[in-house]
Amino acid sequence: MSPSGRPCPLSLVFLLGMASEGISCPSRCSCQYLEVNCTGQQLQEFPVDIPLDTRQLILAVNKVSYLPAVELSFLADLVYLDCRKNLLGDNLDFTFIGVAKLVYLDLSFNNLTEVTFSTFSHLLSLVVLKISDNPNLVAIEKDAFANNTWLRHLDVSRTGLTFLDTSTVQDLPNLRLLGLSDNLWHCNCSFLDFITWMMESDVHFPDADNITCYTPAGLHALRMPAAEAQLHFSCLTQLYKQDYVFLCLVGFCIFLAGTMAAWLAGVCAVIYEAHASKGEEEEEEEED
Repeated sequence: MSPSGRPCPLSLVFLLGMASEGISCPSRCSCQYLEVNCTGQQLQEFPVDIPLDTRQLILAVNKVSYLPAVELSFLADLVYLDCRKNLLGDNLDFTFIGVAKLVYLDLSFNNLTEVTFSTFSHLLSLVVLKISDNPNLVAIEKDAFANNTWLRHLDVSRTGLTFLDTSTVQDLPNLRLLGLSDNLWHCNCSFLDFITWMMESDVHFPDADNITCYTPAGLHALRMPAAEAQLHFSCLTQLYKQDYVFLCLVGFCIFLAGTMAAWLAGVCAVIYEAHASKGEEEEEEEED
């Protein structure tokens, strides 16, 4: 307050700032310093009028089915995004291209179907990623997290995954916690490398007792250590169709090489005998 009784300029700026924050807070959401919370408000669309300096946005327990990349890109300082228990699904490629500072992202309990390289490749600072409880999530590309080198906590539990390439998680240098429980893992010879990595890795696997094989029937409900032992035996002693084809080709090549060698030896012997006989005949003619 100035000596004249009027608010000083700094006070006016502060009051105007607070007023603007109150005006720009999305409907049915609560706003406080750098945080917008819209939990459980039955929202069907991404809220408008989110303050541009928001660092933490919580949209949990709503009915949002689409995250607009353009609107998200306005929140360039966003570091925490909670979208659990919504209706997000289908293609999320390039959705997060404008929120490169994001550290925490929760997309659990949604309808995600796949994760590609373009889904999270722009989130270079991502540390925590939760995509569990997406029953329609059936595929994660081999290089899906290639750019997320700071990722420490990844949860893909309770999804429709049957396979995960070893390099997808093995190449994450800072990974410390990986949730894999209650998935539909198909424990065949192609999955053996991943199971072996699990057994030898320093990564922590929460709820490890529920990381089990779903198929084939002979390994159903078997925990990974036991599955590894059986797969090591069966996969290292069992020959597949391509193995038999390879062995047949090798055998045929050996047979062909042997046949050619024998033929060449025979030809050489015939030539030698003919040459020797001719030499003897010339000697006899000279003696006569």
